[in-house]
Amino acid sequence: MALQFVGKDPDSPNGGSPTVWVEDESAEIVVQGWLPDPEMKAKIDTTEWVPGHPVGVPDHEGVVRIPVGMIPYLREACDAAERRAGLHRSAQER
Repeated sequence: MALQFVGKDPDSPNGGSPTVWVEDESAEIVVQGWLPDPEMKAKIDTTEWVPGHPVGVPDHEGVVRIPVGMIPYLREACDAAERRAGLHRSAQER
């Protein structure tokens, strides 16, 4: 399982950085980000986002916050994942 580095938040302090990779074999996007603060976690844990779907985050999943400065890296990661999976479409096909 090789990871292709896409980018990291250049404005993140203390050497810790939200980071984006694309996994070569599965074409999955892998994201490192900040954990939600208690207020945001409570909001996530008590809101029914999809009718009939359980509230909260299942134990096998996690939530991270991604700063707005990471948007270009997320776009690049999406494009790389689509190419890796053979799904890349031109802008005219979208």
